Amino acid sequence: MSEVTKRALEQSLKNLLLKKPLTKITISDIAEDCGINRMTFYYHFKDIYDLVEWSCLEDAKKALEGKKTHDTWQEGFLQIFQAVQDNKPFIMNVYRCVDRAQVERYLKPLVDNLLMNVIEEESADIPVREEDKDFIARIYTYIFVGLMLDWIADDMKEEPKVIVDKLAILMQDSFSNALQRFKISDHTSKEAK
Repeated sequence: MSEVTKRALEQSLKNLLLKKPLTKITISDIAEDCGINRMTFYYHFKDIYDLVEWSCLEDAKKALEGKKTHDTWQEGFLQIFQAVQDNKPFIMNVYRCVDRAQVERYLKPLVDNLLMNVIEEESADIPVREEDKDFIARIYTYIFVGLMLDWIADDMKEEPKVIVDKLAILMQDSFSNALQRFKISDHTSKEAK
């Protein structure tokens, strides 16, 4: 039942965002639209921004299902773009009401999840330290999130497939090349011991 209530609260927030900006929406507004009391809201979320973050993460999880491998990362990234585009009124309202760093915090875990799976798969036969994998993922996350934030700031004008296709050309073989550069050599691993 908890998941159903969370989904209902999310839908109420999205309904209200079609009528007014995020900064003008109260928890009472959401509770009233949803047909619950305020305490029920607080049972599930600490504030409206917690609900926004949960909503973004849930949308992204759905978009990424089964799309977290080297062969499917482009499709996963495209689906994140499409999920953002499908929720344009919600995303644009949030983007205008919170600072860029906050939106970045919403997007980062989604992209990290996608990229770490790709990096783990690509490094299966390459000995690479975990902190180096994390570093590589962080660099790619900045690229992906930066592209998405610029696209949102430009009112989502460019077609997502065009962006992802260009990115795929740029990144062809780059995951494995980056991992190879951080490969632990026999000499390095003996020194580490």
